Amino acid sequence: MQILDGKALGQKIEEKVSLGAKELKSLTGRVPGLAVVLVGHDPASQAYVGMKKKACDRAGFYSVTHEMPEDISQEAIIKTIEMMNLNPNIDGILIQLPLPAHIDTTKILEVVAPTKDVDGFHPYNVGRLATGLDGFVPCTPLGVMELLSEYNIDPKGKNCCVIGASNIVGKPMAALLLNANATVEICHIFTDDLKKHTLAADIILVGAGVINLIKEDMVRDNAIIIDIGINRAPDGRLVGDVDYDAVAPKTSYITPVPGGVGPMTIAMLLSNTLKAAQIHAKEESK
Repeated sequence: MQILDGKALGQKIEEKVSLGAKELKSLTGRVPGLAVVLVGHDPASQAYVGMKKKACDRAGFYSVTHEMPEDISQEAIIKTIEMMNLNPNIDGILIQLPLPAHIDTTKILEVVAPTKDVDGFHPYNVGRLATGLDGFVPCTPLGVMELLSEYNIDPKGKNCCVIGASNIVGKPMAALLLNANATVEICHIFTDDLKKHTLAADIILVGAGVINLIKEDMVRDNAIIIDIGINRAPDGRLVGDVDYDAVAPKTSYITPVPGGVGPMTIAMLLSNTLKAAQIHAKEESK
């Protein structure tokens, strides 16, 4: 059993991005810029935004957070995004989810300019991913693919079981694996007999938000486990969706929680923002 160390790889990618940012600045004078929209006072969202800001500082990026009250109108959020779409100093725009119930999340995400959509949630980028074209890919599944690549795990021809069908993780994860020539199953809350599907899988990728959803008897020997879940256990510990202590001995590779997929998400956000800055610099030089 080998641990897939996302923390170490995330740091490696951050260092590469930081060098890329310095090179871009020296060649064009441009500093990559990331803007975050944070609505309300959700503690988890505030913590994530804080981590992203620190990562931007480490990479030498310009970053700004637009903090908005819980009861802000949808029109006011849209106006702020449209302003950032036109701001040449902003390369990436990130809408911290979830948004309050009175806000139409789909509409808000569609307002972000596709060339600044570093989260990969705009329908334009979703379509490009689905058809195998270059664009911006959601950071968490993109991070998983980088992690697999780092450890020379090729999904080609492998049976992959993706558990969770969200637009943020499950669906783009399945699309990336399909583009890498894997055989992909997507399981979700309405899937009958989850165990039947997981036992047939070479690689299980789970992001359902359910503590201990994947148990030892649901995993074949030498399977590869990618735990994308992040949950707070009753004792306060951060845990994933896999019963790690029982499952890990059966696996060939497994991601820990924390220290697995989580650090990769932020690393890929930096990578996507640098990519956007490079595209914008190229356009401006024409």
